[in-house]
Amino acid sequence: MLKSITNGCVRAFDRYLPDPLILVLLITLIVFAAGMIFEGHGPVAMLGFWQDGFWNLLSFAMQMTLMLVTGFTVAKTPLFMHLVDRIASVTRTPGRAVMTVSFITLVVTWFNWGIGLVIGAILARELARRVDDVDYRLLVASAYAGFIIWHAGLSAAAPLVIATPGHFLEDQIGLIPTSQTIFSPLNLVLCAVILIVLPLTCRLMMRSIDRPVTVRSDQLDDKPADLGRADEQRPAERLERSKWLAWISAALGFAAVIAYALTGGGLNLNIVIFVLIFLGLALHGSPRRFLDTLDEAVRGVTGVLIQFPFYAGIMGMMSASGLATDLAGAIVSVSNAQTLPLLSFLSAGVVNIFIPSGGGQWAVQGPILVEAAQSLGAHIPDVVTGFAWGDAWTNMIQPFWALPALAIAGLKARDIMGFCVIIMAVTGVVIGTLLVVL
Repeated sequence: MLKSITNGCVRAFDRYLPDPLILVLLITLIVFAAGMIFEGHGPVAMLGFWQDGFWNLLSFAMQMTLMLVTGFTVAKTPLFMHLVDRIASVTRTPGRAVMTVSFITLVVTWFNWGIGLVIGAILARELARRVDDVDYRLLVASAYAGFIIWHAGLSAAAPLVIATPGHFLEDQIGLIPTSQTIFSPLNLVLCAVILIVLPLTCRLMMRSIDRPVTVRSDQLDDKPADLGRADEQRPAERLERSKWLAWISAALGFAAVIAYALTGGGLNLNIVIFVLIFLGLALHGSPRRFLDTLDEAVRGVTGVLIQFPFYAGIMGMMSASGLATDLAGAIVSVSNAQTLPLLSFLSAGVVNIFIPSGGGQWAVQGPILVEAAQSLGAHIPDVVTGFAWGDAWTNMIQPFWALPALAIAGLKARDIMGFCVIIMAVTGVVIGTLLVVL
């Protein structure tokens, strides 16, 4: 049964799933029409909502782009590439390959989703070189599937936002430390179970493939970076390759982080990006190597960059028209204190299709969920945890965040989404059940 479902999903998505940019254009039209049909707004009003929202995520888009770019630079340092090489060298069978890439990506993504996305795609490429008869599409899908844990980890958007002084809901809920969200027993149990279930699901899907799609090693060769002539002696080039300049700059950055922590500073998006910048500079060992890797990283985020304004416009229409409030409120209205975390999970999964940005989505749904939690007497950190998992869950069929990994792997979204929809179905049942039971 799993074999027929997997093959059917793979064929359907390969045939009918358009490029992610086409998808965001279609979603824009759907939301535009829905605002007029269900909320009674005229076309001029909806155009105003769309244009007003189009630029609302510029600051957040810069944060997310920097997270991806700095994560890429760290993942491409000699230390991390050596670790990837060691992992790939001991993975010899197709089954072990898909389980390894999903497990490693889950672990790394928990620490930082930007690094996890990149490490997973790089590891998938290396395993494709070394393991015979492994399906490259499933290998990359297994790497991207590890992204499902991102909103439960150290770089999670909503938990870090509500732990940051001055966040937009501070007057209602105050500051909620990460000990009650990221490091709560509920979240840690969910992470542990997904660490087991996801690799096994990927392994079972591999058994459903009759004719694996493989790639030759030469198809995956990287173009060597131009680092300049080895005998170059000009002062400017020597400065660009200076280890001391890189290490002293990194030391200043780490000193600033230590000072920030000693003065009571908490974990948030800006501090995570700050650490990644100076960690990448230190591990690359020279400004020149760091800049060359940045050039490569930027090429992988072009699709994300151009789509952020469109999703901001969609968010503007959903928020200003009342669609988001009605959609989330309809689900929340049938909940109680015990079921609200589950319904927070489901509603976040639905809204994520239209607003695939954890921070942006929390800005829309956060006030609704907080108000519902307070009126029902629900535990707000558990509601936030449910929201975080729901936001990450439907990323399996929302290819927006897959673009950097796909750029590294050289695949299209349609190549992996058939596998990802199976992963979403299995993990949805597991996460939903645990949110109810726990």
